[in-house]
Amino acid sequence: MSGLRLIRVLMHLVAGLWTCAVVFPLIDTAGRQLRIRRWSVELLAICRVQVTLRNPQNNTAASRALIVANHVSWLDIFVINSIQTCQFVGKSDIRDWPLLGWLCEKGGTIFIARGKQRDVRRIFQGLVTSIEAGARVAFFPEGTTAAQGSILPFHANLFEAALDAKVPVQPYALRYLDQHGALHPAADFIGDMTFAQSMLAILKAPPMRAELIQLAPIDTTGLHRRDLAVIARASIAEALGVAEKKAVET
Repeated sequence: MSGLRLIRVLMHLVAGLWTCAVVFPLIDTAGRQLRIRRWSVELLAICRVQVTLRNPQNNTAASRALIVANHVSWLDIFVINSIQTCQFVGKSDIRDWPLLGWLCEKGGTIFIARGKQRDVRRIFQGLVTSIEAGARVAFFPEGTTAAQGSILPFHANLFEAALDAKVPVQPYALRYLDQHGALHPAADFIGDMTFAQSMLAILKAPPMRAELIQLAPIDTTGLHRRDLAVIARASIAEALGVAEKKAVET
């Protein structure tokens, strides 16, 4: 059965490539966002990933905000996009993934090279402009994926975009659960694991539930980007029950 699902994934990727190449140039931003959301929902369904949006404190999501979340898997982008389409900032490695990297680029992902301050400066003003224009901009402050049950330090640089655009930070906590409510091991995408290996592990594994927890927006007024990184990480760590360690990188 996993072989059949792999064929369905490949066919879905091809359909996505065709949509990006042929349909996207002919439609407006709203039309592209609708198709990205539908494509994400369908991909997750093929992978047997059910998405649940939780709001334990009945928080009202900010209408204009910089969206941040912890980073577990390549699935994260599609989980968030299945709820609300976002313009993501992703590590440059994603661009090299077979098929999916090109799809992410055509879907509006902005790629950044890890550890290169010049890259941060290059994309920063573009993020501010996008937020001010009403786009939902999202990034993963850890900069890379972490095993479930842990959160890496948050990099503070891109939080500056929320300050310049004068919008709040909207944090989400994300985890993948099995049928018993325990962390699903197949979701982890860490170490030397390739995208292909991760995809096969997910397709072979039992179904999982992606739980996206909507947290209270963080008012940025009078705060420094490092403050925002610390507060956002603490909020996400608390929601996931993860012990606090070193919280932030510059």
